[in-house]
Amino acid sequence: MLKSHFLGAAVAVATTAPLFAETEKYALDASHSQIVFTYDHFGFSTTTSMFSGFDGEIMWDKEDPAASSVTVSFPEASLITGWDERTQHFMSGDFFGADAGEDVSFASTGIEVTGEDTALITGDLTINGVTKEVVLDAKLNGQTDSHPMAGVPWAGFSATTTLVRSDFNLGAFAPMVSDEVAVEISIEAGKAE
Repeated sequence: MLKSHFLGAAVAVATTAPLFAETEKYALDASHSQIVFTYDHFGFSTTTSMFSGFDGEIMWDKEDPAASSVTVSFPEASLITGWDERTQHFMSGDFFGADAGEDVSFASTGIEVTGEDTALITGDLTINGVTKEVVLDAKLNGQTDSHPMAGVPWAGFSATTTLVRSDFNLGAFAPMVSDEVAVEISIEAGKAE
């Protein structure tokens, strides 16, 4: 199942590019950042779980968005399934084995700007101690020079990807429970002081 991830959430490191901008640090808003994943359960249902409340940062270069970066990290045990028994099963040796307290992490390694507000973010995703390269299809949803409550520059991003859970030693019950996991990331980030 996935965390990832991703996320950041990452996240499309902006794509509007005023001249002579400098790289600025944006901190993820933990209260408005989620990674949601879904998978097929024996062909009977689509099950959804999520990670939320995590921290991360975007180093955002508005002049050259491809030079930007994003990093996110959070505990595997922060998984939210909506059902305690499912959460406990995911934390067992069948899946995360998270009694070791490992973190999920994502660090971008490259950004390819694909449109006015879109980008492909390539990065290293680590789950269960396994690191694999993933690509996030990311979009800048909106930005402002002053958030109405926080009073600082703000931006929102979304991204999607598909992970193969067996790549991260999470493949129990595949293929009856789908090995491919659809991931949706939604984050907000504000300029750090």
